[in-house]
Amino acid sequence: MKPAPITDFLSKDELAALMRPSNLRGAWTIAVNWAIIAFAFALAIAWPNPLTIVLAVLLLAGRQLGLGIIVHDCAHHALFASRRANEIAGQWLAGYPMNTSLAKYRSYHLKHHRFAGTPQDPDIGFVRAYPVTRASLRRKFVRDLTGRTGVRDLARELKTFRLAEQWPWVAFHLALFTALALAGGWWAYGLWWAAQLFVYPAIVRLRQIGEHGVAEERSDLDPRRNTSTTVARWWEKLFVAPNDVHFHLEHHLAAGVPPYRLRAMHRLLVARGYYDGFQCISRGYADVIRRAVQPLPAH
Repeated sequence: MKPAPITDFLSKDELAALMRPSNLRGAWTIAVNWAIIAFAFALAIAWPNPLTIVLAVLLLAGRQLGLGIIVHDCAHHALFASRRANEIAGQWLAGYPMNTSLAKYRSYHLKHHRFAGTPQDPDIGFVRAYPVTRASLRRKFVRDLTGRTGVRDLARELKTFRLAEQWPWVAFHLALFTALALAGGWWAYGLWWAAQLFVYPAIVRLRQIGEHGVAEERSDLDPRRNTSTTVARWWEKLFVAPNDVHFHLEHHLAAGVPPYRLRAMHRLLVARGYYDGFQCISRGYADVIRRAVQPLPAH
C-alpha cells in the first residue's frame, strides 16, 4: 500500500512554515553545543574529582554527537537559511572537530534517505539484526563502553589519514590542548578522548537503534513502519539526544525541516492522528532498549 502523503495531514502553508530555517536559531544551536563543551571542561578543571570528571566525559560525548548532528543538518542545508552558512558552519564548527567531511557525509547520507530500510541503504548494516537477544545487546554495549568500538573506529580513521586534507582536525586538537593548558588543565584534554573512545560509540548505537532498529518493518515504504521517533526526557536530550535528533521519523518525512522545528511538526502530527495505529513512537530510551530486545520465549 502506498503511504499517505504528508500533505494529507499538514497544509502546504504549514509545511512551508516548518521548513523555514532561521540563521539566529541555527547560530544558537551551534553556540549551545560549544557552550556545553566549554562548561564540561571548566567543571572538571575547576573542581577535579571523580564525579565531575565522569559528568564532564558524559557531557562531552553527548556534544560530540551534537556536532555530528550539526553536520547532518547542514548536509541537508536545514540549519541556516543561507546555503553558504550551512557549508561553512557545518564543516568548520562541527565537521572538522569530529574529523568529518561535510561533502562526503552528504553523499553517503542522502543515499540513506533515498533507500531507507532497503538493501541499498548504507546504514542498514547497523540495524538489520534488530531485535536481538538480551545477551547480544549487552555484548554490543560492553564493546562500546570498554573502548573496543572506539579504538577500532579511530584505527580505521588513522589508516586513511592524510594531513593535506585533515590538517584542520589536527589544528583543532592543538588549539583545544593549548586552550586547556592556558586554563590550567592540560590534563583535561584526555577527557575529549575518553568521551570519544568510551562513551560516544554507545550513544551512537543507542541513536541508531532508536531511529531504525525498533522499526516495525524496515523494508516498508511507509516511514511510520521503517523509522521511529523517540520522545526524549530533558536529561536524555542533554546526554544522548542532542539537537532534537530524536524526532527522526519527522526528519524522514521532510528532511528540509530544521531540527528546531521538528518538535512542532511532531505535535501537529500527533494532534491529527498521523501516528495512530503504528508502533513508531518510543517513550524514552529505556523503551527503545526494551523494544530492541527479542521477547522471552513463552513457557
